[in-house]
Amino acid sequence: MLKKDAIQYFGTKSALAKAAGVKPPSVSAWGDLVPEKRAVRLEKASNGELHYDPIDYDKPIAPAQ
Repeated sequence: MLKKDAIQYFGTKSALAKAAGVKPPSVSAWGDLVPEKRAVRLEKASNGELHYDPIDYDKPIAPAQ
């Protein structure tokens, strides 16, 4: 689930944070992808309009150089 899609759905970062059960600064700290546990919660909060896909979270992360 992309953070930009979640912000668009909920309207503001503050509303997204409330739905995700976190404080607004946490949303700002997320990368492009909503953290997996929060994505599951947001899918439920949006009645499935936002979609959590576990495949998005199974992609390997490049090692730090």
